[in-house]
Formats: sequence, structure tokens, C-alpha cells
Amino acid sequence: MNKKIILIIGAIIYLGTSFGSYKYFSSNTVDTSGYDVPVENGDGTADSGPKTEPCPLNGKLYSKTQRAKWEKRRPLGVMVQNNTEARPQSGVSSADVVHEAVAEGGITRFLLMYYCEEPKIVGSVRSARIYFIRLLQGFGNLPLYAHVGGANTPGPADALGEIKKLGWFGYNDLDQFAVPFPNYWRDYDRLPGRATEHTVYTNTQKLWDYAAKNRDLTQVDEDGEAWDEGWKPWKFTDDAKEGSRGDVAKINYGFWSNSLGSDYTVQWTYDATSNSYRRTNGGEAHIDKNTEKQLESKNIIIVFADESVANDGYEHGEHLLYDVIGTDDAIIFQNGTAIEGEWKKTKATDMMRFYDSNGKEIELVRGQVWISILPSGNKVTY
Repeated sequence: MNKKIILIIGAIIYLGTSFGSYKYFSSNTVDTSGYDVPVENGDGTADSGPKTEPCPLNGKLYSKTQRAKWEKRRPLGVMVQNNTEARPQSGVSSADVVHEAVAEGGITRFLLMYYCEEPKIVGSVRSARIYFIRLLQGFGNLPLYAHVGGANTPGPADALGEIKKLGWFGYNDLDQFAVPFPNYWRDYDRLPGRATEHTVYTNTQKLWDYAAKNRDLTQVDEDGEAWDEGWKPWKFTDDAKEGSRGDVAKINYGFWSNSLGSDYTVQWTYDATSNSYRRTNGGEAHIDKNTEKQLESKNIIIVFADESVANDGYEHGEHLLYDVIGTDDAIIFQNGTAIEGEWKKTKATDMMRFYDSNGKEIELVRGQVWISILPSGNKVTY
């Protein structure tokens, strides 16, 4: 059969199945109560064995039983919205690593990385952006990427086009439009009265299971290569002893200064007893709906990056670009102290790493790592 005809038939089949999946998915919700209890979901249900095994992504210690579970899978990145209508989000507190940057119009979005934790509900899930793809590329070979569509206007911000160029499409890419219900579902009751685009949720174990069964992606790919072959994790250290902790009590910053800016200003308040930072977003405590507790992290990292507009003719606004490959200034907050230094990411497949003013790589405190990407020149007070 003519190759052109084969491609046309394939496209028709894909569009048909995607539309059918979308219609079914859009009209259904799913009960996740039958799924295993998360590895650690903030509700006291975590494995009670000795915590001796460090999570490769953030150094947090878990039991050998928990390690046995994560060693059968690969890192999973999920795009989650931070629009005020999407709050409180689900599953942010369980992410090993959080990346935050503006998606459009001053509204930030999260790339949540999961490997050692497995929350039952994550969302609301939104669309892909190219700079989040660049960050995700640093998490080993073929990390899973969960999102609902993405920027696809031809030009430098074409996230879906980049996914195809990388060879991720139909493989480690888990776009909702190609992954059927119930791996994603809509829940109109979880946050009543919200716009439809803020109703998409997912379950991490469902996505890992789907990738294993349908894409032959577990801890190894279809060729037997491990996801962490050649991958170098960050360096980690234990909490500073209580008497050695600093007194930098509050961190304040915004992303944009437009009319929406006040909804996206951030304050982190340091708690010396727990050696963690509690997050306020838009003047209110930022809560995870799964746990009903305020978000907190062990490491708050402010990354400065050049921001530009793609000028790709996107009719609904402006697609943005953040230069997250190269180097620029960074401020690393940990143990109640502020370290002024820089970040480096030499190529897309490298981890973004953090260095002090003497060029020494900074050891991160074991626990969640939160990275906020601000336009170069933005002000941070502490």
C-alpha cells in the first residue's frame, strides 16, 4: 500500500480513537478508593519499616518495601494548573520535586515529579509547555510525561511538536488525548463551580501501570535500557542540627506584576522545628486537597531565567519561553539560610544543578525540592 495512504489511514484512526476517548472521558468520573494506599500520602498510612533507603529524586528516606515498589517504574512528570479556580490542587504535597513557572498571563503552572510517592489523585492536569519539557528531560532516559494537550502553534513554543521530535509521542508521552479513561477522568464535584478545564485528574499508579502494559516502559524501556543509565542525581544531606539552623524567616516573591500578580505572589515561612518552609499563595495558605494540609518543602530554590514571548501567532494570548538551558543566578533556601549562587544546565538532558558563589555544588536537604522559575531581574525579599 502507498506510504502516503498508510499515513492518512493511521491519522484517521488516531483522531477517531482520541475523539472517542475524549467523549467517554469527559462524561465519566472514577472511584479511586480501590487503589493501593499511596507510599506516603501525609495521612499516617505510610509503610512503618525503618527509613534507610534514599529516594533518588530528593534524598528523602523510605523503607526497603517502598524502595522495592519504585524500582519497578520510572520518573513521572505531571502538569498541574495553579489558576485560582484550580486551587486547592491535589497531590502537590506528594511530589518529590516541584517546578513552578508562568504558563501564560501571569498564571503559574507546576511540573510535579513523582517516583517515590504515589498519590491517588493528582490535578487538575493541564497542557504541556516546552520549557517544562526541557526540565523533565533532566530526569533520566524517557521520563513519563502526563498532560492534557499542549502548545502546538508552529514556532519556538511548539510543545507537542517537540514531543514528536524527541520520539516521545505514543511512547513515554502520556497525553490524555491518547491515553483512555479511566487513566484520566473529570471530577466536577471535587471543586464545584469551576470551569471545565480545571476538572481533569489522574492517578499515578494508573499511569505507571498503563505505561508498563501498553508502552513497555517500566524501570527499563523496550530495549532493556534503565531509565537511570548514565543519570546523575543531586547531592543530599541530612537536616542541619537545630542549633545550627539559620534565621531567614520569610521568603517573598512574585512572577509578574500585572493585575493578576497578587493572586500569584508567594510567601514561604520557615519553621525551625520541622526545618521546612510553609507556602502561602496569593495571600492564603496553599493547601493540598488530598491532605487538607498546607504545602511545605525542605528546599526552596529560586531560579532566574530569561523570559521572552514566542511571537508564534497564538490567538488566545502569548506563548512564553524561559531559557532553562545554560546558567543564571539562583537563591537556595534551606536550613533557615539563604545561599546566593547560580544554576547550570549545560544541555537539555542534564539535571539543573545549583552552586554556591565559590562554584561548589550545593547539597540539598532530604525532602521535597521546590524550584520556582522567575524572569531574570525579578525581586526576591528575605
